[in-house]
Amino acid sequence: MLDNYFQQYGLVAILSVIAVVIPASMLLLSWLASFIRLRPNKPNPVKSQVYECGVEPIGKGSWAQFNFRYYVYALLFVIFDVETVFIYPWAVKYQSLGLFALVEMLIFVLILVVGLAYAWRKRALEWE
Repeated sequence: MLDNYFQQYGLVAILSVIAVVIPASMLLLSWLASFIRLRPNKPNPVKSQVYECGVEPIGKGSWAQFNFRYYVYALLFVIFDVETVFIYPWAVKYQSLGLFALVEMLIFVLILVVGLAYAWRKRALEWE
């Protein structure tokens, strides 16, 4: 039994090594390609400029300036994306879970809909 336990951790170790070796080899190959001039290297001040969604950069330093209203939309996207992550496994196993799981999922979705209605009523989704 203990042998099987360590064997499964061996698989995790192999996956971890692969996860480190592949990106490291890509970085090394990219560096070698620039070192032996297989890829062009033409530095330009425009290429070194900070990119802010097509808007001319304002100020100095590494502060990224963006419209704060994007934050609300990003937050709503994350909330409903996580909802999808929770609903998908439930939908796959729905038949074997029964009525109790249906009621739980309806309560979960109801809480999210109430939150969305609250944001809508507070005009958080309007672009002013």
